Amino acid sequence: MTSPRVAVLERRGKFLVAEPFFERGPRLVVSRDRRASVGDLVVVRAGPGRNGRGRGRATVARRLGRPDIARDVIEAFMVDRGLRRSFDPAVEHEARAASELGRGDFAIGGRRDLRALATFTIDPASARDFDDAISAEAIDDGSWRVWVHIADVCAFVGPRSLVDREAYRRGTSVYVPGAVEPMLPRSLSDHACSLVPGEDRLTVTVELSIGPAGVRKSAFYRSVIRSAARLEYGQVDRIFDGSQKAQAPWGEGLAAARAAAGTLAELRAGKGALAVQSEEPEFTFDAKGNVISIEPVSQTESHRLIEHLMIAANEQVARLLESRRVPALYRVHERPDPSSVDRLIEQLASLDVPTPPVPGGHMTSQQAADLVGEISQLLERHLRGSQRRGRGLTALVLRSLKQAYYDNRNLGHAGLQLASYCHFTSPIRRFPDVICHRALLSAVHGEVAPDASWVAAAGPWTSAKEREAMTIERDADDIARSFHLERLLFAEGRETVFDGEVAGLARAGAFVAFGPDGAYEGLLPVRRLEGDWWELGELATMLIGARTRRRIRLGDPLRVRVGTIDPPRGRVDLLPAWED
Repeated sequence: MTSPRVAVLERRGKFLVAEPFFERGPRLVVSRDRRASVGDLVVVRAGPGRNGRGRGRATVARRLGRPDIARDVIEAFMVDRGLRRSFDPAVEHEARAASELGRGDFAIGGRRDLRALATFTIDPASARDFDDAISAEAIDDGSWRVWVHIADVCAFVGPRSLVDREAYRRGTSVYVPGAVEPMLPRSLSDHACSLVPGEDRLTVTVELSIGPAGVRKSAFYRSVIRSAARLEYGQVDRIFDGSQKAQAPWGEGLAAARAAAGTLAELRAGKGALAVQSEEPEFTFDAKGNVISIEPVSQTESHRLIEHLMIAANEQVARLLESRRVPALYRVHERPDPSSVDRLIEQLASLDVPTPPVPGGHMTSQQAADLVGEISQLLERHLRGSQRRGRGLTALVLRSLKQAYYDNRNLGHAGLQLASYCHFTSPIRRFPDVICHRALLSAVHGEVAPDASWVAAAGPWTSAKEREAMTIERDADDIARSFHLERLLFAEGRETVFDGEVAGLARAGAFVAFGPDGAYEGLLPVRRLEGDWWELGELATMLIGARTRRRIRLGDPLRVRVGTIDPPRGRVDLLPAWED
C-alpha cells in the first residue's frame, strides 16, 4: 500500500472519491465505509490493483472530522505532515511499566530529599507537561540560592529502549493550537515525569549560588521534590504588580527567585545579549472545535524570570560537560557575518530607526555579534516608545543572525553572549536535553556516558526535527487564525476593513498584520495596488511606486480590506482600503 493521504470524500456520479485536501493530486475511488460519509475529512490508503499492478480502490483508514471545523483541519494537517498521532502499543506498554517502576520509596534511594523545600512551577495556563520547578531563598549577604529542578526523564527512559528510540525518532514535541504531538507517551510526559503539585517527583537539580556578579557556584545531583503550587504566568505577573498576594509556603521563594533573575537579566543586558521581544498566540476552542478567541501572549516579567534561571542552569551544565569532556550536544549559535550586520544597519537607517555607531575598519565576527546585541536593545527601547508593534523590524534583526543548531562541538552561543551553552531544562519535550541529562549523570554519578559518534550524528538529526516542528507549528497557527477570521467576518458579520501594520515585504506584495493586537496576517499583492507599478527596494525594506514614488515601508500603518480567506491553507488575501 502507498502512504496515507488526507482527503475529502465526494460523490462523483456513482462513485465515492477522495479529493486531496491540502495538496493537488489525483482523485482516488474509495470503497464504501460506514465510518465516513460524503463531505468528511478522512485519511485514505490506496491499495494495489489487480495482480499488484496499478492503483486499486482506496480504503478509509481513519475519519478525521469535517473540513469546516478548525480542530479537525489542524488534526488533518498534522497527519498530512507525517506526525504519527499515537504511539506503537509496545512503546506505550513500556512507558506505562516504566512509570510504575518510578513510584515508591525504592525509586528515591540515593537521591537528595528536597521535599521540604517550598517548590513551585510557572507555566502557561494551557500547559500539561511541567519540565521545570524552582525553589529559592535569599541569603543574608545579599545573594540568593536557587534550585532549578528538572524532570529526571532518564530515570524512566533507558538508552536504546523502545521509548528512547521513538523519542529520538520524533526529536521534539510539536505544539499546535489545541493539540500536541508529544515526544514521550502521555503516561510519562503528562504524568510520571511531569512536576505536578502535591506529588513526589524524581528530578535532576542544578543548585545555583547567585550574587551581584552572577552565578558564583553550582552543584548538580539527582533529587526528589514535591511541588507546592502550580503557578501561571498571568498569576505571577499580578503578584508582581501588587494586584494579587503571594501565598505561603512559596511566596518568599518566588520573591527570592525574582530578585535573582533580575540580577541575571541586568548582567545579560550589560554583556550585549540579544533582546528580542516575541508574541505567541494562544487559541481557545469551543466544544465543537471552532476557534473562538486569539490572545497574543507577550513576554512579561514572569516569563523572563523563568527564562533567566533556565539560561543560568543550562550554561552551568554546559560548562561542566565541556570541562569533563563528556560527549554531549551543545546549543550553538554562531556569530553573525559582519556583512549581514552592515546590511541590517542600512536597513534600519532607511526606516529611520536609531542604530549604534559602527566600528571603523574591518568588522570582526565578535564585533558583529556585539553590535547586533546592541541594535536589538536599541530597537526594543525604540518600539517601547512608539505605537508600532515592530514585528517586521524584529524580523530584520533575526534574519541578520545565523540559525541556532545542535552540535557535539561547543562553538558558543552568540545571541546569549555565552562561551558554553546547552539545552538541559526541557527533557520531556526535547531529545537534546535527554542527551545532556545522560552526559551530566555520567559526569557526576558515574553512569554510562553517551557514545561520542552517536552524539555527533544526533546533532544534525535533532536540529532538522526542530526546524520541521517550527514549520508545522507556524503553519498550524496560520490555519487557526484564518478559521477565526472567517468566523469573525462571515459567521458574525463583522466589518472587513482593518487597521494594520506592514510586517514583511516581498516582490509579490506586503504582508500585513491586522486586527486586534495584530492577531491576523495576510498578503496585500502588488497586483491589487492599482494605478502604479510597485517594486521592492534594494534593501527590501519598502515597496516603491514607480510613478508616484509612494512608499510602503516595514512597520508602516496600512489600512486593508479582507478579500479572500483559505482557512485550510492558512492564507488571507488582502485589498487596499486607503480610500475607506
